Amino acid sequence: MSFSDDFRVNLEALPNILQRKYSLLRDLDKSLQDNQRQNEQRCEQEMDEMKRVVKSGNTHDTSLIRFSDEALEEQKHSQRIADEKVALAQQVYDLVDGHIQQLDQFLKKYDEELRRESAAAITTPVSSSEKSGKRAEGGRGRKKTRLAVTAAAGAATEAATSASNPTAMDIDIPVDPNEPTYCFCNQVSYGEMVACDNTNCKIEWFHFGCVGLKEQPKGKWYCSECSAQKRRKGK
Repeated sequence: MSFSDDFRVNLEALPNILQRKYSLLRDLDKSLQDNQRQNEQRCEQEMDEMKRVVKSGNTHDTSLIRFSDEALEEQKHSQRIADEKVALAQQVYDLVDGHIQQLDQFLKKYDEELRRESAAAITTPVSSSEKSGKRAEGGRGRKKTRLAVTAAAGAATEAATSASNPTAMDIDIPVDPNEPTYCFCNQVSYGEMVACDNTNCKIEWFHFGCVGLKEQPKGKWYCSECSAQKRRKGK
C-alpha cells in the first residue's frame, strides 16, 4: 500500500474513532458530575453533623469531627474519573496531531510531484525542436500549443495551492530562477497567454492581462510593438 493510500485509509477511519472517544468523554463527564453531586450532598450532611458535635462540646472523639470513609472514597473516585478524562483527551489530541503530521508529509510529497510535472510542462514549449515546428505550422498552431501547456501548468499550480491550504498550513513554492520569462512584464508563464503572430516578434508570448485581453482573440493577433512596425511599413 502506498503512502497516499495508507493516509487515506487512516483519515477515513478518523471520524468514527473520534466519535467513540468523544462519546466516552461525555459518559465520563456525566459520571463525574453525578459522583460529585452525591459527594457534595454527603459532605454537607457530615459537616452539619460535625457542627452539632462541636457545639455540644463532644470533641474528644475525633472520629465524629472528620469526614467518613465513604465520603473520602467518593472524592477519590471523582479524582480517578477526572484523571481518566484527561488521559482520554490527551489520546484524542495525539491522534489528531498524528494525522496532521501525516498530512504534512503527504502535502510535501504531493508538492514535489507537482514541481516535477510543472517543470516538465514548462520546459516543453521552449525546446528548439518544438519552437521551430511551431513557426513552421504558423501562428494559430503556436497559440494552441502554448495555451495547452499553459493550462496544464496553471492547473498544476492551482492544485498545489488548494492542497496546501486545507489544514491552514502555507507551503512556499519558490520560483525556479532558470524558468524562462515572457511578456512585457518579463515574468514566467501563468494563466492564459497569447502568442504574437509575427514570427519575428522578440517577445512572442504575452499574458492576457498585460495586453488587455479577456479571451482568446479570433484570427491573427499582433502585440503593440509588432502592430506599430506593421503600420510604419505600411506608410
